[in-house]
Amino acid sequence: MNPFARLPEVSSFELKSSAAADNEALPLAQHSGAFGIPGGQDISPDLTWSGAPEGTKSFAVTVFDADAPSMSGFWHWAVFNLPATVTTLPAGAGDAVGSGLPQGAIQLPNDARLPQYIGAAPPAGHGEHRYFITVHALDVEDLGVPAEGTPAYLNFTMASHILGRATIVATAETPAS
Repeated sequence: MNPFARLPEVSSFELKSSAAADNEALPLAQHSGAFGIPGGQDISPDLTWSGAPEGTKSFAVTVFDADAPSMSGFWHWAVFNLPATVTTLPAGAGDAVGSGLPQGAIQLPNDARLPQYIGAAPPAGHGEHRYFITVHALDVEDLGVPAEGTPAYLNFTMASHILGRATIVATAETPAS
């Protein structure tokens, strides 16, 4: 499942990370120690983007596991109201206090109900999972989503405000024990 398949097509722009690359496995630091992955540290990947469409007033960043064994995937991170002047987030920006996020940015509770990045943790033996790490360029400064909202609600709210999207699809797998 491609989570963007049924959304309107938008411009693309460039997204880079030293921790994540298309069709490459995420390093252990981006896996979840909280969910029991040995060596997992729940550190959000560093992200740098460029070439966002003209008219961009803010950005949102989401990390989504499209292959989670649920009917709705699994949201690992959702942060929004990043000013249009911000084009980079350091590794670990998505910690529990958002220490690497600019003032005014809001981290929503992920599907583990923690307002932070939670690392990859595919169930053992479930096979390779795809993690859609996406920066969304938006035509509004503030989406008006409450801080206790959900990533699904954020995505629904921002769908009509997306000017462009940059995505890295990284992978992770937990071998059967």
